[in-house]
Amino acid sequence: MRIYLDYNATTPVDPAVLDAMMPYFSENFGNASSIHSPGQRARGAVDAARASVATLLGAKPSEIVFTSGGTESDNLALFGVVAASQEPRKHIITTAIEHHAVLNAAQALENLGAEVTYIPVGREGTVDPEDIRRALKPETILISVMHANNEVGTIQPIEEIGRIAGTADVLFHCDAVQTAGKQPLDVNRLGVDLLSISAHKIYGPKGVGALYVRSGTPLEPQFYGGHHERDRRPGTENVPGIVGLGKAAELARKNLQTDCARLTTLRNRLEDALLAACGDARVNGNRAQRVSNTSNISFHGAGGEALVIALDLQGIACSTGAACSSGAVGPSHVLLAVGLSPDEARSSLRLSLGRTTTAEEIDQAIATIPQAVARLRALSPLSATTAISA
Repeated sequence: MRIYLDYNATTPVDPAVLDAMMPYFSENFGNASSIHSPGQRARGAVDAARASVATLLGAKPSEIVFTSGGTESDNLALFGVVAASQEPRKHIITTAIEHHAVLNAAQALENLGAEVTYIPVGREGTVDPEDIRRALKPETILISVMHANNEVGTIQPIEEIGRIAGTADVLFHCDAVQTAGKQPLDVNRLGVDLLSISAHKIYGPKGVGALYVRSGTPLEPQFYGGHHERDRRPGTENVPGIVGLGKAAELARKNLQTDCARLTTLRNRLEDALLAACGDARVNGNRAQRVSNTSNISFHGAGGEALVIALDLQGIACSTGAACSSGAVGPSHVLLAVGLSPDEARSSLRLSLGRTTTAEEIDQAIATIPQAVARLRALSPLSATTAISA
């Protein structure tokens, strides 16, 4: 039996999503910008999907911009706000644990002359809103803080940060790729001006996402062509993908409470059993304030990448962290930011559950993972070193 525990990296396309998409690959293939009947059928499908995404986010349909995914949404938010700003000096505030789609965009903007402040986090991976407040400057134009971290699952105090941004009259972007379908999302309650989501994290297709842009938010497009997406993102619409995102958003809203309760129970059972069976292990992040499906555990003396490979040979797919960081030379920037040593960070495993995870799969993981940890510890020189600090 193959067991997939890497849902934070990607999810399978829900059968209902695939069914909704299929006609738009074939008989309903019209260009949504065409005025004839086939084009208008495609336009109607795009408009329906836009309304579905807006409902998931508590937004207006006119505030939804379809993109190629979370990375493009994050880049459009950061580069678009900076390009639209009339301020002679531009200052951005973000955090040390953002996804690379935000961090690398921020670093690129630094190279173009912007100033960026990277706010540190505490041991549990939580941003202190007062650190955001203290970092504000007269030239601050944007704050970007993720809703939940993709590696440890910690949920950030977005509402409080939103109030700080609103009081300071600074635009606020939130990467919510890992909370859509796991946490209620209401852009007005959160106080955000821009918010990113991705279809393939919520049982939709890869290659499509959305950026919420509050009405009146200045945003400069980052490439040019036609007048698609209200002049904010040109290019012929990916109608099948957009339809898939719309259906996935509908299902995410419908299943959120049920999925959250079930996954919390399964994750806690898996986590508690592994901590008891493996010893000298620790959960990374905030165990109370995190998304329901995510567990990140350091197993002292067992290298994370070796553990991923060993478990894959045993039929369990998991990861050491973000899929976009696979092949990176150094340890996770997130785990270093929360205070782990490089060795501790390299001994960590991310286990993320999903809608199709079963209790039987969790039982099998509980039986298999401790054995793999024990084998690797027996081979590791770290097994003789000091245990993980408390």
